[in-house]
Amino acid sequence: MENPIKISALAITLNEAHNIERYIKSLWFADEIIIVDSFSTDETVSLASKYENVIVHQRVFDNFSAQKNFAISKAKNDWVTFFDLDEEVPDSLAKEILSVAKNPKAIAYFVKRDYNFMGKRIKYSGFQTDYVIRFFNKNFCEYNSNLVHETIEANGKTAKLKHTSPHYTYKSFDHYTGKLHQYSKLQAQMLFEKGKKPNLYHFLFRPWYRFWHQYIIRLGILDGKEGFILAYVSAFSVFKRYVNLWLMNRKIN
Repeated sequence: MENPIKISALAITLNEAHNIERYIKSLWFADEIIIVDSFSTDETVSLASKYENVIVHQRVFDNFSAQKNFAISKAKNDWVTFFDLDEEVPDSLAKEILSVAKNPKAIAYFVKRDYNFMGKRIKYSGFQTDYVIRFFNKNFCEYNSNLVHETIEANGKTAKLKHTSPHYTYKSFDHYTGKLHQYSKLQAQMLFEKGKKPNLYHFLFRPWYRFWHQYIIRLGILDGKEGFILAYVSAFSVFKRYVNLWLMNRKIN
């Protein structure tokens, strides 16, 4: 019997030619697939456009929340999925989404991500509680105004799906640190717009705390050398955030 609820699958892209076709094929359960592309310079758009149920919109990237909310506005169906391109949608998860869609008991559903870094499944380092909303009713949900690390604000009951989504954010060490530097810059912009100014506490204590919190309290030590690297790079990204904030304040003084 045909599923009574049609689903729109959404994504934002920038130079994802290596991922885009795998991603599209994993969304076989969706009625339509909406791609909002930030003017990729590789073959992302041409590869995505080959598929009949894919609609590509190009939009200049300003921040993650705005980009994702724009994608939501283009969905013709009320129920949507919103996975990142570095996440996988296994058949088991896709079938669970279809099953839940027959009779939704909530307006948004969390999916646990299985984080992979440097070829290793990371079980600790804070990722043991990595749940994100990936299936929701667009009439009751939208991304908050955060420029980075955006989250969905759900106005209603939420629930968790049983099946997980493998998360492969790591392509190379340079790519990974580059993403963190981008996030640091956007986080600094958010703080700057709030009128925040950094001091020694931010430069010294905050990075130190991030490292030990992730490595010891969040059990990164149990992830071996990968856990140490994750904690170290994460701490440095905090330091970089406040350097960026300091430079922004310096320009106006």
